Amino acid sequence: MIIGIIGVLIVAEVCRRVVGIPILVVASGFVIYAFAAGYSINRIIYTLFYTLDGVIGTPIGVCSTFIVLFIILGSFLEKTNIGTFFIDIANSIAGRAIGGPAKVAVISSALEGMYSGSSVANTVGSGSVTIPVMKKTGYDKDFAAAVEAAASTGGQIMPPIMGAAAFLMAEMTDTPYSLIVVAAIFPALLYFSGIFLMVHFEAKKTGLKGLPKESIPNFFKLLFRKGYLFLPIIVLITTMSIGYTASRAACLAILASIIVSMFRKDTRLTPKTFVEALESGAKNTIGVASACAIAGIIVGIVSLTGIGLKLADGLLLLSGGIDIIALFLTMIACIILGMGVPTTANYVIMATITAPIILKLIPGTPVLAAHFFVFYFGIVADITPPVALAAYAGAAISGGNPLRTGVIATRLAITAFIIPYMFVLNPQMLLIDTSFIQVVQFTITSLIGMFSIACGLEGFMQRKLQWWQRIIAVGAGLLMIEPKLTTDLIGIALIAVIVFLQYGLKEKKRGATV
Repeated sequence: MIIGIIGVLIVAEVCRRVVGIPILVVASGFVIYAFAAGYSINRIIYTLFYTLDGVIGTPIGVCSTFIVLFIILGSFLEKTNIGTFFIDIANSIAGRAIGGPAKVAVISSALEGMYSGSSVANTVGSGSVTIPVMKKTGYDKDFAAAVEAAASTGGQIMPPIMGAAAFLMAEMTDTPYSLIVVAAIFPALLYFSGIFLMVHFEAKKTGLKGLPKESIPNFFKLLFRKGYLFLPIIVLITTMSIGYTASRAACLAILASIIVSMFRKDTRLTPKTFVEALESGAKNTIGVASACAIAGIIVGIVSLTGIGLKLADGLLLLSGGIDIIALFLTMIACIILGMGVPTTANYVIMATITAPIILKLIPGTPVLAAHFFVFYFGIVADITPPVALAAYAGAAISGGNPLRTGVIATRLAITAFIIPYMFVLNPQMLLIDTSFIQVVQFTITSLIGMFSIACGLEGFMQRKLQWWQRIIAVGAGLLMIEPKLTTDLIGIALIAVIVFLQYGLKEKKRGATV
């Protein structure tokens, strides 16, 4: 018993030092609940430290088997300056466009998210470059930080790594890793498209231009000179798609990153930087592993007390059996439980507590759809006040207000609050039992809906929207969440009215003036 208590306390102290207090508060709440429910300290410590439902459980097992290798891969990619290359690529694509610097932040964060998978690390990494440029161009400091925070949070939902949660999801849903990566592609692209549109209309509304032509690299020249830096990512995706294990694919990608680093002096790994990459990978692993261990404690308490089923019964009672209300209440639970919790531990908590709620409240929901729903809402806690770790990181760089940054980031990432409902109402979005025609249909309707919502929230399309036009625009976009022909047609008709009022009438007036 003494050894078990000491072991749990040591795990908690490691987590406090390298991860922070919020996840410990959540775990402590669950342990206190177990005591309040009448379980003895002997039973609790035995469950947490001497069974496979506690500290030494699935989360830490997946971390030691898969996640550690991908963290080391990320460290090697960082040392080869691939992050700088991604920012240059984003600059060459969108730098000259309206609101170019903000669009660069969105694109570069999406690219970095493929190997980073950490909202805070992504915000600090690319934000140190993009945020000052956005401020220099004329963006408000809070808005600049919010763009980077919202885009960087998307790194955790960007395949193939997804903040290492993809490996846990494969284990906990008994789904092949390759299928999870494929299922995550469309939602991730939709998320970044939504932020891109919000940034675009904000730039049009405030009259912000792009960067000077002379400061933007040529896309094709850049791709010709440094395109080989994509090779580790290509190796990773290719090897996993042909059936290699995630561990073997990660090892081959690490090897590829070492090889490509030798081609140029500014990316070359020296013995010193090689050791630094391993050191950085080891340090980052400690944070993830300790978070997984604490998540194991939460899983152990849930398994011991059955609190997940009790929570499901409570939400079912509150929702009155109405699906959309049940999903909304589950969303609130996910955001609260996910505040300040790292991605991997975040997903474990959601998968253990809230995913079963959806499966119970809405029978027939595919397991993968339920897990994606709770995963997304656990992730957006990183930009949702009051904790909003990514927003705090962005505000630290911009010198802005963290709370206001979090509020703006939440508005920019509004798609993250809509897409998960589409998972459950329309599982075809995850490419589950779907056809090519269905994929084309929901792709078009989803993008049109995101366009309409972005216009409504920003209050601008071609020119300023009236208050009633904003309501219609948002309502039209929301109608397209429900995967039915009737709601889609109504939504498209309403959007068409707004587009005509914004573009058609303006052209008519211009012609009359001439």
